[in-house]
Parts: sequence; structure tokens; C-alpha cells
Amino acid sequence: MGAYLVRRFFLMLLTLFGMSVLIFVLLRVMPGNISDILFESAGLVNPAEKAKIEKELGLDQPLVVQYSTWISGLLRGDLGYAYVSEKPALDEILPRIPITAKLAVLALFFSIVLGVPLGVISAVKQDTPLDYALRVVSLSGLSLPSFWLALLILMGFVHFLGWIPIYTDKPATIWHELALLSIPAAAVGFRASALIMRLTRSSMLEVLRQDYIRTARAKGASAASVNYDHALRNAVLPVITIIGIEAAFLIGGLIVTETVFNIPGVARFLVEAIRWRDYPIVQNLVMFIAVVVVVVNFLVDMAYVVLDPRIKYED
Repeated sequence: MGAYLVRRFFLMLLTLFGMSVLIFVLLRVMPGNISDILFESAGLVNPAEKAKIEKELGLDQPLVVQYSTWISGLLRGDLGYAYVSEKPALDEILPRIPITAKLAVLALFFSIVLGVPLGVISAVKQDTPLDYALRVVSLSGLSLPSFWLALLILMGFVHFLGWIPIYTDKPATIWHELALLSIPAAAVGFRASALIMRLTRSSMLEVLRQDYIRTARAKGASAASVNYDHALRNAVLPVITIIGIEAAFLIGGLIVTETVFNIPGVARFLVEAIRWRDYPIVQNLVMFIAVVVVVVNFLVDMAYVVLDPRIKYED
């Protein structure tokens, strides 16, 4: 077990190193940089002034030097300065992480609370009208784009309540903030819940056809005991995998939702930084998302060991 953990940890570090190189290179091969954008927006064409700005921003240095500077600063907690605002990148990013994290956690909460129970009910009530209705709901959730559903929700609030549930000023209390975030979280979580519901249903149906389930029924075990004690405990493992993937996806997949609801989170800020070619912001935000994805996958692997005693890793 210990050797497996060490291997997985070093594989995680190697993956993050490869992703950092890929992120850095892809940003540099894109046409244009911050100095080009600044000059185009200002209508300036003086090459000497442009070269001076590139030197101040460190864009005239070799790519290897730029990458080494970024990684060494990242390891020290120094993320550099945002080119547009001229503020430390850490000061720009840190206040936005809790907002996106709260939105992602709420969306994941909605998806689990709706997806897992409804998936179990759909499997237990297979081929009944309730099962057909739940399958239609899940297909609807997978088919509706989150941004379109978010726009429908906004129009519904305006039409029926005369209120637009978007960020205008900073919420006065935590409850006000949760109320504002719960609406876009439900819009995003509906799609994730549909995916979790369908996977839970298929996993439950596969387990319910196993021999030990028939044996439990033959011994006189109650339907609740068979469905929720024997079957669900074994069917939940694939569901944990998809929940982990959705949790990682939500951190970086809220771009459109944050834009529609005017939420000042990480995803929306990333789009603005990409538009301005603000390298320190884009590099660090994309790297942050990569770290979240890799760490969540590592935790899912560890959860398998805890939840399934049949899984053993030889040292």
C-alpha cells in the first residue's frame, strides 16, 4: 500500500510538470501578446516603446528563462504581477477562489442529492412508469446546455418575481450569498445530477443481477436490505468516480454560468485574462485547475481503497 501511494504521488507530480510545460508553451504559441493588445487598443505603432514594454514584462527573455521564473515563483508562492491591473496575481486570484469553490460545492451537492437517490429508485422500479419518467428527466438534463437553462431561470425570475438573481454588489451576509449562488448551482448541478442518476441506475441494475443478490433474497432478506445494504454499497464505486470527475470539472467548467449570472469567480476572470493575454493570471489559473483535477483523481483512487476492501495493493 505504501509503495502504491508513493508511485501515485510521483506520477501526480510528473503529470503536473507535464501540464505546466504544456500550459506555458500553448500560451506562447498563440498569436499576439499583452504588448500587441495594448498597442492595438491605444493605436500606437512605435516599435521602441513596444520593445520597452516587452522588456518590463519580461517577454523579451528566452522561453526557458520565462518558464523557470514562473515555476520557481510558483513554488515560493510568488505568482508574479497581473499585466493589466499591475497588481500581484495572488491578490487578484485569491478573493475569487472561495466564490467559485462555493458555487462548485453547491452544484455538486445538488447533483449528488438528486442524482444518487433518483438513480437508485429508477433501478429498483425498473420498467415502471416512475422509471420511464426519471429516465426522461435524466435525458433532459443531459440534453439541456447549462447556459441555456441558466438563461431560462433568469427570464423566469424576471417574469414571475421581477428580480434578477445576479451579483451586483457584494452580498451583505453569507445567507444572501448562498441564496444567490444556489440558483446557478442548481442550473449546473441539474446536468451533473442527470449523469450521476443514469450511472447509478446502470450500476445498480448490474449489481442487482449478481448471484449474491439472488442468494440474499432466497435467504429471506427484505427488499430494503437487499437494495440499500447489499446492492447500493457495491454499486456506489463507479458513482464515486464520476462524482470525482464532476467535482474537478466544476472548478473550471463554470465559465458560462459565472458570466450569465455575473459571478466574480475564477472561471469568469480566466476568460477576461485570456482575452487580454495576461500570462501570469492565465498560467496560474489554468495550473490551479490542473492541480484540482489531478488531486481529485488521486483522492478518488484513495477512496476506492477505503470503500472496497476487496481492492488490495501489494507493496
